[in-house]
Amino acid sequence: MLEIKSILCPIDFSEFSIRAYEYALSLAEHYGAKVMAQHIVELTHYPYADYVATTGDYAAFCRTLHDAARQRLEALLKTHGQDSTRSEFVVHEGTAPDCILSYAEKRKADLIVIGTHGRRGYDRLVLGSVTNRVMRRTSCPVLAICTPQQASAAETQKHVHHLRRILFCTDFSENSERAFRYAVSATEEYDAELVVLHVIEEARSSSTAQAALATVRERLDKMIQQEMSKALKIKTAVRVGKPYQQIIELAAETHTDTIVMGVRGRGAVDLAVFGSTTYRVLQLGPCPVLAVHV
Repeated sequence: MLEIKSILCPIDFSEFSIRAYEYALSLAEHYGAKVMAQHIVELTHYPYADYVATTGDYAAFCRTLHDAARQRLEALLKTHGQDSTRSEFVVHEGTAPDCILSYAEKRKADLIVIGTHGRRGYDRLVLGSVTNRVMRRTSCPVLAICTPQQASAAETQKHVHHLRRILFCTDFSENSERAFRYAVSATEEYDAELVVLHVIEEARSSSTAQAALATVRERLDKMIQQEMSKALKIKTAVRVGKPYQQIIELAAETHTDTIVMGVRGRGAVDLAVFGSTTYRVLQLGPCPVLAVHV
């Protein structure tokens, strides 16, 4: 069973980050973890910062921004009934991805829960500047929370989300092994149903497709037999088509609560893979996505 003792949740006070914070609190209550709410003051968002630096009291200007952020974080914690023993907040100055990554490493966060803009104005520039960089560079799992097209099947009461269905996507590479362990752990923890999915790119002939399907089903059965106990509720699924489309369709059909995916390294090849599959699932998927780095 994997342990989650500390959860880092970046907050910019948008509706997406507030939803992510509520989800982080839910996980914290379930696992007995602590939530670290982090706000980053990015001076590039204040066009008059350079003017203040040359004509006014720059230190006072920065203190004002920090104080305002701290007051809003304090109010947020109070609104959600949190105390210092289960939640804490920090305000940093810099660029959001760098601050998130450095603080997660410093505090040895077990999980980062971050809000994304989903379908509402979600573009590659926004994802690339924050969520993309965090997911590709951090060593801990990242749970991306977006606003779904329909309500999640997860029941919410006093912040507690009861996960009932988890979808794990595998390509049988070493990149998916660690993600699989997280999917299994969550399945055990919540007594949920786990669907293990592999997507085959479209084959040129029916005979080739049938052979590929048989091979994949055999590999899925072997993987599950090695890892699973009879007590777990597990199903396998094999689909043919574009991976991101099939992942999204299956998640919507089964009312999945969380999609679990493996994320590769930090190079150019990874960026292409991330952009073609994980990025699109984040952009268009109906539920939160847990990205697990190798």
